[in-house]
Amino acid sequence: MSALLAAPSGRASAGEQLVTLVAFGDSLTAGLGLEREQAFPARLEAALRARGHEVRIVNAGVSGDTASAGLSRLDWTLSGIAGEIGGVVLELGANDALRGIDPRITRDALDGILARLNARGIKVLLAGMRAPPNMGREFGGKFDTIYPQLAEKHGVLLYPFFLDGVAAQAEFNQGDGIHPNTQGVAVIVAGMTPYAEELIALIRAGREMGK
Repeated sequence: MSALLAAPSGRASAGEQLVTLVAFGDSLTAGLGLEREQAFPARLEAALRARGHEVRIVNAGVSGDTASAGLSRLDWTLSGIAGEIGGVVLELGANDALRGIDPRITRDALDGILARLNARGIKVLLAGMRAPPNMGREFGGKFDTIYPQLAEKHGVLLYPFFLDGVAAQAEFNQGDGIHPNTQGVAVIVAGMTPYAEELIALIRAGREMGK
């Protein structure tokens, strides 16, 4: 399976069964500084529904989470969500990079999350992250390779950089220069929508094969 897919899958057919996705991440997913309906999960759901997809996206973002914290809460978070979970949009690692956590720890935690999701038969769209330039070339080189390598290892979809087009762009960020504003979220959603459509297509294909 290719880890990098860019072409949208097009409009969904009428009468599709609801697909539930879980946006599992940190403050970038939770929508720190934004109203709930302006956060990434709600905006992505709206974009997908506008393209004809019968989809529900649960916001399971927790501000301040590292990849290790995400691993610790994964099972009980998923157990608290009603209905069949078809897929997860996994966005973690930004806090690891900002805090200078050893990339091996981040890698192991994300590896553990992906392994658990695969064991449950849950499809994944992994949102990549990049280390800030001030962390240095050595740290960045180790950190930035985590996502493509894990996507290949686990055979999951990869969106290379969650903040693509938004990072370091003042007009797309709140005053802290880290968290996207509403315009920034719109940029993220526009970039990720084709990948989310591919995720939905994989989920529906899996359901068909299971019949």
